[in-house]
Amino acid sequence: MGPTSLTDPRSLREFFLLAPDVCFLNHGSFGATPEPVMSVYQGWQRELERQPVEFLGRRLEGLLADAREQVAGFLGARANDFAFVENATTAINVVARSIRLAPGDEVLATDLEYGACDLTWNHWCERNGARYVRQTLNLDDPVGSFFSGASDRTRAVYLSHVTSSTALVLPVAEICDEARRRGLLSIVDGAHAPGQVPLDLNALGADVYAGNFHKWMCAPKGSGFLWAQPNHHDWLQAPIVSWGWEGGGSFISRIERQGTRDPAAYLATPSAIAFVGQHDQRERCHQLALSARRELAALFRVEPIAPDQSYVGRMVTLPVPAEVDSESLQRRLYDEYRIEVPVTNGLLRVSFAMYNDRADLDFLLHALSSILGPVSSAST
Repeated sequence: MGPTSLTDPRSLREFFLLAPDVCFLNHGSFGATPEPVMSVYQGWQRELERQPVEFLGRRLEGLLADAREQVAGFLGARANDFAFVENATTAINVVARSIRLAPGDEVLATDLEYGACDLTWNHWCERNGARYVRQTLNLDDPVGSFFSGASDRTRAVYLSHVTSSTALVLPVAEICDEARRRGLLSIVDGAHAPGQVPLDLNALGADVYAGNFHKWMCAPKGSGFLWAQPNHHDWLQAPIVSWGWEGGGSFISRIERQGTRDPAAYLATPSAIAFVGQHDQRERCHQLALSARRELAALFRVEPIAPDQSYVGRMVTLPVPAEVDSESLQRRLYDEYRIEVPVTNGLLRVSFAMYNDRADLDFLLHALSSILGPVSSAST
């Protein structure tokens, strides 16, 4: 029997295939796809397999163009300015491989970036004799502190819209505006942004933006995008040279036409956007994150990472007490309480999706109090 309510989180959870005995507070890592979207996704896969030659050879280009048109409005973008990719990391690799850097040039980033993309930029900067500069942010002055790491060799700035490990919503519009004033290319990693925070790419002001649909938009795994202002289309070169490069190729054809691949995740993305739009819980989840920020800080007797609420979306990260082993705490939360929540390098990150409610937060607080015991009430 399906859900009887379109707003109650417990009813919404019935749409998802998540294990019923797990308190799932880690939507931010990989997302979760609801059954109605899975049905659309699997329907596309079956349609492909019924007539692979017709589907891939004669229909796919039009199907992808239609999907881009449906998705464009959600992104606040023109359909011709973005291409589907497997994930945001793939998109960042496209940018890092394509950007022309001379020896001594610099790419300025924050010190809060996703580790896989740090590796990407380090690799390609080293290959070009350039430097990848990771600048520490002062959250009381994020724009000024970030650009204090710029030099006359800085060619591009790179930062996350929502940081991965620390779950901070950064002021990307202001940073992109300052980058434009300085004549610098701005590249934004929006892996966690679509569906978590409002997104209008045309208004944001970035030159290049990478994002995921499989996280907060609940699309199937393997659906992300690369968006670029029209004047940057020509230099963005996909890593695989295939039919999309024929005759020079367009931005979209070079990125999307890379040999035989299953396009079902891309084609199912419009249904995911429609599902999330129908059952939108963004503000309620944001309020849960603010409550978690306040109550976890009190439990751990620590100050929140973010100085104010403007940095909080639908995830929140708190430092655990210094004497607590992160790996052990995460393991005990799962093994003893069946709570799926990441605790890494002294940080606990909680995600609130449409299927989470106050009872999930209360259960986490109860489990942490039970496990930490005297640690949580120790004087500071």
